[in-house]
Amino acid sequence: MKAEYFRYVLQFKRPSGTSRGVLHEKETFILEISENGKKGTGECAVFRGLSFDDRPDYEEKLQWLCENIGQDPEFLKEHLRNFPSIWFGYEQAILNLKHGGNLYFPSEFTEGTSPITINGLIWMGSIDYMEEQIRDKLDQGFHCIKLKIGVDWKSEYEILSKLRQKFSREILELRVDANGGFSREEAKTVLQQLADLQIHSIEQPIKAGNAADMADLCAETPTPVALDEELIGITGFHEKKKLLEMIKPQYIILKPALVGGFAGSDEWISLAEEQNIGWWITSALESNIGLNAIAQYTFTKENPMPQGLGTGSLFVNNFESRLDLQGDLLKFKIKT
Repeated sequence: MKAEYFRYVLQFKRPSGTSRGVLHEKETFILEISENGKKGTGECAVFRGLSFDDRPDYEEKLQWLCENIGQDPEFLKEHLRNFPSIWFGYEQAILNLKHGGNLYFPSEFTEGTSPITINGLIWMGSIDYMEEQIRDKLDQGFHCIKLKIGVDWKSEYEILSKLRQKFSREILELRVDANGGFSREEAKTVLQQLADLQIHSIEQPIKAGNAADMADLCAETPTPVALDEELIGITGFHEKKKLLEMIKPQYIILKPALVGGFAGSDEWISLAEEQNIGWWITSALESNIGLNAIAQYTFTKENPMPQGLGTGSLFVNNFESRLDLQGDLLKFKIKT
């Protein structure tokens, strides 16, 4: 068994705004594992500025994996515990090596017979730009949209209010993602305002790492709270269990590249379900390689909620994809 990797920089079609700044490009690494004339491909989708493993020795660890690719998977998993995106790439490449083609988790989804319902994502920007994106998503047939908030709450609240006046909760599900953009006191007010608008949930209202404050918010909130960044860097099973027991969120959101790949996501899901905490899966600006693998994995989890999967359309230089979006249904195209 041999392995090699290469760096790849994805270029955004249009700069994408978040509460952490505007993104123009997204760096990633592609891992290829070969054995007996077959090849498996995976994406080590590091997210600079957010990933737990965004550190100077990242490529050094990736090279270490290539040099030790034949070692026992449990040995590799332990050594890559602090490099979740590298482990994620390894999981993908091994699965692809096994199944071939574009396959990671063969299912009715990859047979083209069953789709995944996804939410539409609205990026931050001027009010006009955000409203333009919303119109596009509604025209495309989305029934659930997620808005990034936390930069200009007054304007963002105005947009949400207009949307809710036009579309009832039964017709349009609205989710918001604050990326930790509010203080604890601000969050209390925002949570009530969101409840008045019948918003489905808010992701990470305050910055990660403030577990006691987050627990207080979750205990009293009139709007369901979802943990996102709060999960990053929590690698041990007992640590994860303790975090969920302390905060008691209404939901958790799983980005496989940031929480230890499929194995890490499985662990979070089992713990959440034990505690009656809801969950869904979200991509994190992966290329079509990682996105394809995440979509296939997501289908196998049989969660009926709209999932937070991208469509690969943000980048001008993405890899070829078998994923196809029809309305709000993500499908896998079968070659004819």
